[in-house]
Formats: sequence, C-alpha cells, structure tokens
Amino acid sequence: MAVKGTPAEAKPEKKKKGGVSLIVVILLVLVAGGGGAAGVWLLSHKKAAAATTEQAEEAAPAHADAHDEHGGGDKKKSAGAIEYFGLDPTFVVNTADEDTQHYLQTDVQVMTHNATVVDAVKLHMPRIRNNLLLLFSAQRCADVRDRAGREKLQAAALKEVQDVLTAETGKPGVEALYFTSFVTQ
Repeated sequence: MAVKGTPAEAKPEKKKKGGVSLIVVILLVLVAGGGGAAGVWLLSHKKAAAATTEQAEEAAPAHADAHDEHGGGDKKKSAGAIEYFGLDPTFVVNTADEDTQHYLQTDVQVMTHNATVVDAVKLHMPRIRNNLLLLFSAQRCADVRDRAGREKLQAAALKEVQDVLTAETGKPGVEALYFTSFVTQ
C-alpha cells in the first residue's frame, strides 16, 4: 500500500505545478493585453490633442490676417494666443539707497499676443536687460516697498522694453510686463 500512496501523493503535486503555471500565463496575457490597450488609448489621445493644436494654430493666423485686412491692425486686439516670455536669469541689483546696502531681486515676464515679438525680445535681450538693470538699480527700497511703488516701477520697466523694441523693430510689441517674484533686502 505504501507504493500506491506515494504515486497518489505525487500526482496532485504535478497538477498544482501545472495549475500555477497556467495561472501565471493567464495573468501575463491579461497584463500584456491591458498594457497594449492602455498604450493604444494614450496614443489616440495624443494624436487627437496634436490635431486640435494644429487646427488652432492654423485658424489663429488666418483670423489675425482677416482682422488686419479690415483695418483693425492693432496687434493688442488680434485673436492671437497670449505668449508669456521670461527674461531669465533673475535680476539682482544693488539699490540706490545711500545710507545702507540694499538689494532688489526680481523675476520678469513679458506678455504679447504676437509670437514673433518673442523672437524680437530674444534677439534684443542684451539691450533690454541692460536697460532694466539700470532702471532697477536706480530704485530705493522705500520707493518699491508698497504696491503703488511696484506698479510705478512695473510701468517704467514696460516702457523700457517697449522703447528698445520700438527702436529696433518699429513696434512696441510687448503689451504687458509682470514681476513674478520681487524681493528687497
């Protein structure tokens, strides 16, 4: 009887090995199928997003051109997308305070509705940064501590950028200038 008991115990072990292997194979097939389905879904959504972006880019210039043809050539009011461009690196200057040493540190971004203006800003960046550094270093900490003082400086900085672009391209191009960080010490 010992002989009959031994083979009977061995057969269920073989079935367990086969059952575990079958489960592993099924799980692998399910995971691979799910991953494939997820990949197809992601690719289809990326293509749809790219197509939507291309359509928007094609439509915007056509609308802007039609606007210009009808006598509304003001770029500020064109239907172009808003473009923000950071004037990197961060501006850090000594202020004009005579009694003690103070610093002004600020990040600046400009805004336009015309993408070609960004290229002009990049091209004339050395002159723009120079003029802004001179403007920022002429400030006193007490003058820019409150909102009114910072808004006055913001308007003056915008004028500096527009003056450079007007001198170089014939158009002010930049519609707004923003401080995205502002620290005095």
